[in-house]
Amino acid sequence: MRSEEAKSLNLGGRLVELSQPVVMGILNVTPDSFYAQSRTQTESDIARRAEQILSEGGTLVDVGACSTRPGSQPVGEEEETERLVKAMKVVRRVAPEAPVSIDTFRARVAERIAGDFGPVIVNDVTGGQDPDMFPLVARLGLPYVLTDTGNSPLSMPFAQALSQLRELGQRDIIADPGFGFGKTLDENYQVMAQLQAYRELDQPLLVGVSRKSMVYKLLGTTPDEALNGTTVLHTVALMAGAHILRVHDVRAAVEAIRIVEKVNGKW
Repeated sequence: MRSEEAKSLNLGGRLVELSQPVVMGILNVTPDSFYAQSRTQTESDIARRAEQILSEGGTLVDVGACSTRPGSQPVGEEEETERLVKAMKVVRRVAPEAPVSIDTFRARVAERIAGDFGPVIVNDVTGGQDPDMFPLVARLGLPYVLTDTGNSPLSMPFAQALSQLRELGQRDIIADPGFGFGKTLDENYQVMAQLQAYRELDQPLLVGVSRKSMVYKLLGTTPDEALNGTTVLHTVALMAGAHILRVHDVRAAVEAIRIVEKVNGKW
């Protein structure tokens, strides 16, 4: 069951309420994302996807321009920046009020996007590999997704990174257990079983399992066939207290939230 304590994110003076779980819809502008159907590269596709996320009940739009799938080779900083700038122009045009997250592990990319387009959430899947990232988000006051890249819940690197952020005065820290990052199949499920440990940090909790290998490898299927398994894991995560679901399939996640909230007596 979720805590009754309401949470929110401060996005440049605008509060993003997390008193009920919300959906972060994935908008990929990469040509090599692991889930092919999520790739959007033309301006019309980007606009259509942003509008779809919001029309299906999504709250946050997560824009990614550098694939972090296993075995991928990250594009250079300049190309990532160009892709993000192109996407952000479209997103701001079709959904100017939508809270946006950028999926980047590079501080200079985050600084450029925040400078050009205003405050954004920084979703860093490396857990702060760039030494300039923590000082940047703290200085600019950007909400930051801290990913646990260890192989067990609340790993030592994650705990140390969380401490560093707090010492810098970073206020809005979103905890991401890092499903799929540095973990075996069994370790992913061990983390899911102990998800409540992250709730004890008193930070908003983000869960990103959408169509990942922990679903389709366990079931012997493919990313294209992983929606049902994803929804099951979303339900487990919500019952454990997740605040944000990062997903490809927005409508299905919104429906899962509504049902779990009803079970919990919220609707």
